[in-house]
Order: sequence, then structure tokens, then C-alpha cells
Amino acid sequence: MRAQDEPPVTVVMPTYNEAANLPGMAEAVLGLPLAGLHLKIVDDSSPDGTGRIADELAAEYNSGGRRRMSVLHRTEKDGLGRAYTAGMSAALAEGAAYVVQMDADGSHPVEAVPRMLEAALASGAGLVVGSRYVEGGSLDERWGAHRVLLSRFANRYARAVLGTDIQDITAGFNLWSAATLRDVDLSSLDSAGYSFQVELKYKAVRAGHTAVEIPIRFAERTEGASKMTLRTQLESAVVPLRLRLKRQ
Repeated sequence: MRAQDEPPVTVVMPTYNEAANLPGMAEAVLGLPLAGLHLKIVDDSSPDGTGRIADELAAEYNSGGRRRMSVLHRTEKDGLGRAYTAGMSAALAEGAAYVVQMDADGSHPVEAVPRMLEAALASGAGLVVGSRYVEGGSLDERWGAHRVLLSRFANRYARAVLGTDIQDITAGFNLWSAATLRDVDLSSLDSAGYSFQVELKYKAVRAGHTAVEIPIRFAERTEGASKMTLRTQLESAVVPLRLRLKRQ
């Protein structure tokens, strides 16, 4: 594909206390060979200065006259799902044809983004999932057995409750077409935490959009601590049931 033919793609990356990871992640994302790529950081007032670092990086990457990076500052930390909703809504308003969800901790393979875009353009799918649980996908060897079991159980549980064929419905590394996100209506989503991933995929498929999965290796975070809490785990258990009941 010629550079001038590439659709505009925005990577939305929520951050909270990711000061150690963000410079490297920004460099990796903006170094991808995609002419229409933009990086949008959504920072929830990180006390470690992530927001300030993001602003400095944006000024650096935008210095050539092209707006390659932007920062959305939120005044409170009220859940990953709401951070993504804010960032994705802004990306759509700015004209993105595709929106990528990506963590700032280095767990998602940046080099897979062009493959995800190619899969979407070739298949016409409204959603491309960077999947740990299709053939060729894998988890970091440093994951303990309990984390692997919990992750696999969460996927099987959500798939069974919702009756979906998506193998990695809890995946947080996804590429969406703008049309799919508009059809789902981001403002209608209820989930605040990690279960946002399940709710958005489920509603997209229910709206008639096709999902395809490509294999990825999910790495251990490079710096910092996981944001997963007991509250988000409980929400992840309740949300599939609530979605199923609403369907009745």
C-alpha cells in the first residue's frame, strides 16, 4: 500500500503512572512504517508525572509541523473503560478511520499494528483482535500458573455466557474501524474497568460487525505494577451476566 493511500490510524493509549514506560512506547509506536499514524495518550492525572512527560514528547514529535501525537488529560482516575471511551471518542472526532487500543506497559507487541491494519483492510472486518488464544498466540513465560489459569478461565467464562466465537474476548489489544465504534455508540457502554473489553466486542458483534483474530505474544510489563484490582475482577465476572440478561 502506498503511503498516500493509508487510512488515518490513531493508537489510543491510556496511562496512569507509566512515566518509566512512556518514552520507549511513544518511540516504538511512532516509529512504525504507517504514514497515517497518530498516538493519543489519555492520562488520568498520574502523580508520577506521566502527563507532563506525555506533553513534552508530543511537543518533540510534533515539532516537524505534523501532528503525530496528542495528550488528553483527565482530572480523575475512574476506570480503564472510561479512559478508552474518552480517547476513542476524541480520535473519531478528529477523523480516524481506525482506532487501536494499546497498553502503555509494553505488554502489547507494537510491531503487530501494521498486521492488524492489513487484516482489517483485507477482510473488511470491523474489529481485529490481537489474540493470545488462537493458533500462534502465546503468553509470556514469566506469567505464573495462577495468572494463566485466571486469564483462560475469564475468557472461557465470558465466551460461554455470551455465546461468542471470539477466542480472546478479554483482549486489550484491538483495532476497530470507525464505523464499528460509531454503530456501537461508545457513550452507551456501562463498563468502567477491564470488562470494557468484553462489552465493546460483544456489542460490536451483536451489531453485525465481523471480528477476526491474529496471533500475538503477550509480554510481561516492562516497568511498574499492574492496575488490576479485586473490584475490576468482580466487575469482569458480573458484566457478561448483565449483558446476557439484557439480551433476553
